[in-house]
Amino acid sequence: MPKLTCKCENIIHYGQIPCPEEWAIFSDMELDKFSGMVDIEELYLAAKNMLKCPQCGRLYVFWNGYRENPQVFRPD
Repeated sequence: MPKLTCKCENIIHYGQIPCPEEWAIFSDMELDKFSGMVDIEELYLAAKNMLKCPQCGRLYVFWNGYRENPQVFRPD
């Protein structure tokens, strides 16, 4: 099962389906490319993936897929 250790030391497991800590995100322009009946697989493949730590709220955004390191955002 894939996992990520957050900077707060919480371990985020993101292999389960559906996953409560994993988010699929789109820019407004990316989403605007879809209309009418949409194939959910095509929509999911177009999304960027994000993990949210349930302990501290940090966001780990994988702009280029899970093979590259994520960009980390910390709540104020």
